[in-house]
Amino acid sequence: MSKTLVQLIQEKTGISEEQAQGALNTVVGFLKEKLPEPIAGQIDGLVSGDVSGVADQISSLTAGLGGLFGKKE
Repeated sequence: MSKTLVQLIQEKTGISEEQAQGALNTVVGFLKEKLPEPIAGQIDGLVSGDVSGVADQISSLTAGLGGLFGKKE
């Protein structure tokens, strides 16, 4: 069974589950605010563990991030 991000945060930091969930919510909120909409809209699915189409999502994410840094397609 794979671990959730909350569990990984707990293990790495030693904080409670509630604190880890709060930290994750803060990071996810920040990313969704700062990233372009097509990418931000995929964050929840990736964080929730919805792995259907992850390869496509990662490909789309990296293409979008390349555009942020001036990469021409």
